[in-house]
Amino acid sequence: MYIGLLFNLVYLVMKNIFLFLCVGLLTLNGFSQKKISSSKAPSSASALPKVDNLQVEIKNGKFQVTISEKGKTNDFLIIKDVDAAFTPKDCKLSSFSASGVKLYLLTWTELSTAKSTNKTEEKTTIYSVIYEVTTKKQVYSNYQLTNHITEKVSLGGTGATETQEKIRKEGFEFTLNSDGSVTQKNKTQQTTFVYDKVKIEFRKR
Repeated sequence: MYIGLLFNLVYLVMKNIFLFLCVGLLTLNGFSQKKISSSKAPSSASALPKVDNLQVEIKNGKFQVTISEKGKTNDFLIIKDVDAAFTPKDCKLSSFSASGVKLYLLTWTELSTAKSTNKTEEKTTIYSVIYEVTTKKQVYSNYQLTNHITEKVSLGGTGATETQEKIRKEGFEFTLNSDGSVTQKNKTQQTTFVYDKVKIEFRKR
């Protein structure tokens, strides 16, 4: 009888030790994976695009395109002044040809929220700018703003309210066409622009 009890006791102790070791190993493995994944997370600087010798950067309060030659900074194109909270979304840089000239298109999205007691505005603005790098000139710019408004509205002075939502849009939807021309449109109009390499600017077709 005592031998049986002793055997059961030893079995329970060994079982608990085994479970403890398993939990410990799983915890250690999870911690290691988290540490590895966090070490590989890209920084905000590395997330900004680079094409050819152009690197989009946020530097010294400037949102800019840095131009490098032979590994050294040669010049830069200032897009705009920004504060420490500035975080462009979906930032993309690409090259294309228009009228035989190589141009660069930079696009990015900015999000902002404004709240008051009865009203919330969530703004999404998509920017598109085109540069001719040889002359360091911005040859085109466009923005498209979508404002999602949520507002509590009083119903006829009764003290009752209802929540209303509406969408307001400003600017134009931008499209880069395969021939190097650009199209901008909204609900009421559509305009296509072609690149004039003599004047170094886009003009209406």
